[in-house]
Amino acid sequence: MRRRLLWIFGALALVGAVGVFYLYQRFIVGGSVPSNLPEEQQIVYIPTGADFDQVVDTLVAQEIVSDVPLFRKLSDRMEYKRDPMRSGRFAVKPGMRMHELIRHLRNGKQAPVDLVLTNERLLENVAAKAARFIEPDSVAILNFMREDPLISKLGYNQETLMSLFIPNTYEFFWNTSPQGFIQRMHKEHERFWDANNRRQKAENLDLTPAEVYTLASIVEKETLRNDEKRRMAGVYYNRLQKGMRLQADPTSVFARRDFDTKRVTDYHTKFDSPYNTYLYSGLPPGPIAMSSISSIDAVLNVENHDYVYFCAKGDGSGYHNFARTLAQHNRNAQIYRENLRKRGLR
Repeated sequence: MRRRLLWIFGALALVGAVGVFYLYQRFIVGGSVPSNLPEEQQIVYIPTGADFDQVVDTLVAQEIVSDVPLFRKLSDRMEYKRDPMRSGRFAVKPGMRMHELIRHLRNGKQAPVDLVLTNERLLENVAAKAARFIEPDSVAILNFMREDPLISKLGYNQETLMSLFIPNTYEFFWNTSPQGFIQRMHKEHERFWDANNRRQKAENLDLTPAEVYTLASIVEKETLRNDEKRRMAGVYYNRLQKGMRLQADPTSVFARRDFDTKRVTDYHTKFDSPYNTYLYSGLPPGPIAMSSISSIDAVLNVENHDYVYFCAKGDGSGYHNFARTLAQHNRNAQIYRENLRKRGLR
């Protein structure tokens, strides 16, 4: 009899232990994120200003949470619910326990994004590119760039603001605000100019960093050959030093905003605009594009020569012939036309 009672009590204790373990797993630890998610991890975006119900709807729609009552109960217990909810971009791994998921969304690290800036033409293009990677849309970013007092406080206006942006890949949090984006770009701009003696090199040329950037943007649009950029920069720098008009085709194209043109004509070069260096001496009011690092460094390390003219070779190489005199330039122009004829392009 005694042994029988021991068996009964043992069985009851085992059942109780299993029940306690189940309750602990369900209501304290919680269930797991499904292990059969379509990818190794899912990215969850929680917008700025989202409430708790929006977060729940997102997690259910992505099949990350199936037991909604349990998720709500654990969220209450773990003090995850707030108004508004914490925003951001979070990576959720399959098999993550529900309490781990909640803790991760509540105070875990965000999954950053790589924001890529390339050689954009206009501020609108910069805003559109940034909006591909961070939460604010292009309108919000562009409006900030055009209207916020921070822009002038940092020393920029609408003509010079493009010189703030250094093409590169930057790691951002997805929920970065327009202000945060500009502040980060200013930080990267300062870091760039502090490196490799760039500020001193600009001073040696008697140019400000913004003026270097503007000149570099012209070089950027004149040649795609990095090994030719220092020589091209030298031509324009020589013209500046001599008081000659730059007469840069890309500036007249920019003035007309005729970026798809295949040929520069009087329509461009006679258009009255401070950006048109056929009509106005000196540098234009600001960059005509986002300048690459190679073009900026080409200006800072400008090749020392006497060339003041250049002409495309016309042989399909993308390179140019350079000249010191107008007579030499005219001969190079003839070579250009002859090469086009040989290629059946004239």
